Amino acid sequence: MAHRLLLRRIWTLSSKEIRCLPSSTASVASSSFSSSSFSTSLQSNTPRGLLLSPSRTLPHTFSRAVSFNVQDHDDFTERVINSELPVLVDFHAQWCGPCKILGPRLEKAIANQKGRVAMAKVDIDDHTDLAIEYGVSAVPTVIAIRGGDVVGQFVGIKDDDELESFVSKVLEK
Repeated sequence: MAHRLLLRRIWTLSSKEIRCLPSSTASVASSSFSSSSFSTSLQSNTPRGLLLSPSRTLPHTFSRAVSFNVQDHDDFTERVINSELPVLVDFHAQWCGPCKILGPRLEKAIANQKGRVAMAKVDIDDHTDLAIEYGVSAVPTVIAIRGGDVVGQFVGIKDDDELESFVSKVLEK
């Protein structure tokens, strides 16, 4: 199994990547293509992790999550009620067509605020207790919570301008 994975890794290396590898690794990689003794060509003094590690690294970007799914009541309390940021809570359902339209629009409006507001997604079928507690009778319902208090809400779909206006009003309060 390990040999197949290693062979697949070597096989996918382009000639440019082989040139970028250290000389001992490149010779092992190129000799494995031409040599019939694949297993013996890999038993050189090359560190094992060198061939298995990718030759390119992806840039790491550390950013605060714009939105998150609420897991349970304690998670809601910790990440929404006790949040230092204002949080827009999107009460939705998987079967709700308008919810599927509003969700991406709302995420876009929140992303434009660059970390000044967060979004919590609450599936009413999974968290009926939270929906009842906040008086959600229709979906989609969006409730803005700041410092544990409800500071705004709306029901139904809004266009992009209305969403931007709603988010701006939440930030002003």
